[in-house]
Amino acid sequence: MSLLEVSGLTIRSASAAPVRDVSFAVDAGERLGVIGESGSGKSLTSLAATGLLPSSLTPSGSILLDGREVVGARDAVLRPLRGPVVQIVFQEPLTALDPLMRVGRQIAEPMRRHLGLRGGALRDAVAAALDEVALPDPRIARAFPHELSGGQRQRIAIAIALAARPRLLIADEPTTALDVTVQHGVLSLLERLVAVRGMALLFISHDLAVVSRMAERLVVLQNGSVVEEGPVARVLAAPGHPYTRALVASARALDDVLDGAGS
Repeated sequence: MSLLEVSGLTIRSASAAPVRDVSFAVDAGERLGVIGESGSGKSLTSLAATGLLPSSLTPSGSILLDGREVVGARDAVLRPLRGPVVQIVFQEPLTALDPLMRVGRQIAEPMRRHLGLRGGALRDAVAAALDEVALPDPRIARAFPHELSGGQRQRIAIAIALAARPRLLIADEPTTALDVTVQHGVLSLLERLVAVRGMALLFISHDLAVVSRMAERLVVLQNGSVVEEGPVARVLAAPGHPYTRALVASARALDDVLDGAGS
């Protein structure tokens, strides 16, 4: 059984269906990339997978998370899954983090709730979590989000997402808001943590180069539908759908420009 199995997922609003008949699976320890332009349904699919869609959107089909049905499930049923089974790192950490709570407390909360840590054991676990994301300065734990840089905030968001030791990490455009140098550091951090912990990864982006770095297999979305799926090497070498071919051609053209500028 797959850790996450999405079958025939359709998401409807009052006037449209921004996601239509999407199916894919993520096995334990697998790294799957989902790519598509803005509005292709990538983020909505990730929110549906964790039961976090806004009330204005209605999902149908089936989403099995660790064997439990997400579509139509009450939040009380899904809440225990968010943390130990799955967690999300969002695109913009400044809006994802609580602006009124010190970041150390934000890391501590899922550890207290899901792992039952208290007192000195909790403080030690928070310090270890910060060290794991390369923020060992003890002053970081006492900072508020607005006092940190964008890269530091995203590392805090990763520490919070990993605090309850999830088996599946969903990274939804986690480096889009960062400059290139900081982006590389965050991607390297995610690569290392996913490998060390043996987690599954669902990596969502509009950037083919980033997705191909982070994933073993790709799902390509266009206008809310899957148009291609397969191993990264095969999709890059021989894309079968015109939209995928256009993505690959654009990525190669950008690489050629960058190579020319650097020569």
